[in-house]
Amino acid sequence: MDSVITYRRYLHRIPELDNDLPKTTAFVQSKLEPLRCQISNPICGSVCAFFDAGKPETVAFRADMDALPETEETGLSFTSEHPGRMHACGHDGHTAMALTLAEYVSQHLEELPRNVLFLFQPAEETTGGAGRLCESGILERRRVRRIFGVHLWPGLPEGAVWAKPGPQMARASQVTIHVTGKSVHISKAAEGRDALLAAVELVQQAMAMEREALPREEPRVLRFGQMTSGDARNVVSGHTELLGCLRSFSDTSFALLRKRLGEVCDRVERTTGCDVKLHLSEGYPPVWNHEGLFAEVCSGLGEGVVSLLSQPALAAEDFSFYQQYVPGVFFFLGVGDTPQLHANTFAFDDEQVLPMGVEFLKKLLYLP
Repeated sequence: MDSVITYRRYLHRIPELDNDLPKTTAFVQSKLEPLRCQISNPICGSVCAFFDAGKPETVAFRADMDALPETEETGLSFTSEHPGRMHACGHDGHTAMALTLAEYVSQHLEELPRNVLFLFQPAEETTGGAGRLCESGILERRRVRRIFGVHLWPGLPEGAVWAKPGPQMARASQVTIHVTGKSVHISKAAEGRDALLAAVELVQQAMAMEREALPREEPRVLRFGQMTSGDARNVVSGHTELLGCLRSFSDTSFALLRKRLGEVCDRVERTTGCDVKLHLSEGYPPVWNHEGLFAEVCSGLGEGVVSLLSQPALAAEDFSFYQQYVPGVFFFLGVGDTPQLHANTFAFDDEQVLPMGVEFLKKLLYLP
């Protein structure tokens, strides 16, 4: 298990962003080349490794490789060597575990019940590299019939694996609203149309809508994290931009919230005289664990190997794109009481957590 620690710490030093992962992909490919696999690069920033066991179907494992635009403040001895970039979401750990599992597969290929495909993908944090990898056709070409993924998760016991059937992570969409009014000097405010005031009213109405649109027990969130408005303190704002996120766990709920938000924008436009334009990105689908495959995992691994989550997480993940193509299950691997994901202080005990993660992934290889 020394490999998984070595790999993680090397990757942690060289964080790269989005689809531009030259050092990361070169490292991953260098570790795969000695193994008994066929390597391909279906999309920019990806590395895929197919281990042919001569079986009619294939199991796939996903690892995401991209980092975040954060300045690391962990104080680790293997801290980021790329200023302003950091593996603050654990993707270095995901990739290291997948590489270590690939080495195991290469050594035990003849005894495995399925072929194995490793998908090292870019852009999980940005534009959804998983979606483009699926569109490349690699799942069909390699006859993938099931796929698994793991994400390090703060707040869960170190090395423990958690999941649930059905919805596990949210559908996420970026919300952008442009409010255009009429800018005038504040001494003539009555002659203007205040885009800042309209935006404040819009946010208040949107928050009330989010609370009332769905049953209280159904998880969802609509929040705005950034508002930019105006040019000067003594001038009525002529333009405001609101940036936020909308998350829910079903397409039906998402469609309803989207419709109701549009109605809020229309109402504010009518009452304030400002022009209001709403745009929602398509975002990532919800991570929805295939109920049948989840049951097979729990039955095959035995009681207590996977703990059952009581509630889905309002975070989003592009692993969900794979689940649109083949049955898939996504797991959380606990890292204990650590800073939250995306924090520039995020760190975990890799010597404790990652070997346990690899041992869990090995068990998935042998499921009937």
